[in-house]
Amino acid sequence: MKHARVMYEGREYTGTSHEFGGHPDAAVRLSDGRVIFQDLLTWLPPLAPTPRPRTILALGLNYADHAKELEFKAPEEPLVFIKGENTLTGHRQLTRRPGNVQFMHYECELTIVVGKTASKVKRDDAHDFIAGYTIANDYAIRDYLENWYRPNLRVKNRDTCTPLGPWLVDAADIADPMALALQTTVNGKVTQSGNTKDMIFGVGFLIEYFSSFMTLQPGDLILTGTPDGVVDCRPGDVVVTSIEGLGDLINTIE
Repeated sequence: MKHARVMYEGREYTGTSHEFGGHPDAAVRLSDGRVIFQDLLTWLPPLAPTPRPRTILALGLNYADHAKELEFKAPEEPLVFIKGENTLTGHRQLTRRPGNVQFMHYECELTIVVGKTASKVKRDDAHDFIAGYTIANDYAIRDYLENWYRPNLRVKNRDTCTPLGPWLVDAADIADPMALALQTTVNGKVTQSGNTKDMIFGVGFLIEYFSSFMTLQPGDLILTGTPDGVVDCRPGDVVVTSIEGLGDLINTIE
């Protein structure tokens, strides 16, 4: 099932994807039973039915081709940083580009949503602890990057710079999270394509790795990195990050 969290007529609702006219995901069936078309809703990050995240973990350079694109050696262990919930925004929302920066790029990322408390989980059992998956577009402002292993807060923790959604898709509906096609378009032009099979550190590994030294809680997010093909995004650009089975996350730069 695909879950959404939206605002409609001044109230917040949870809902699920609804097909209309042969078009999957054309509308949302709200928790009160009403069916509303996508463009009539204000979309929020799809954090329900799980709790809001206590911890947001994000991987850098988790695709070898992206590391090569940035002229950086692929990491031998996960390169991870922490993000705040303030960074999150929803589908069809705006992301602000600071007026004085030279290079701000998208990052299409498969995002793991933790489903239950996880501590010292073995890799083979990792999928039992996942509620589902969503898409993150984890914008980076390269101007402020000082060190890949310790990215400046202004690179990755700015308000509205991590669109999330549109759906939280139940883990049971994703047969293999390590075989999903990814794509990004800017103003309709394909600028990035890849596949989760090319991750350096896969979904099971990441659950095992993080839970070996910290307790993951329901609702926590793990952003798993992006393939190569990032380009600078300017005000007015419409950026669509898509992952097979998860939908199309639309975002506009202002």
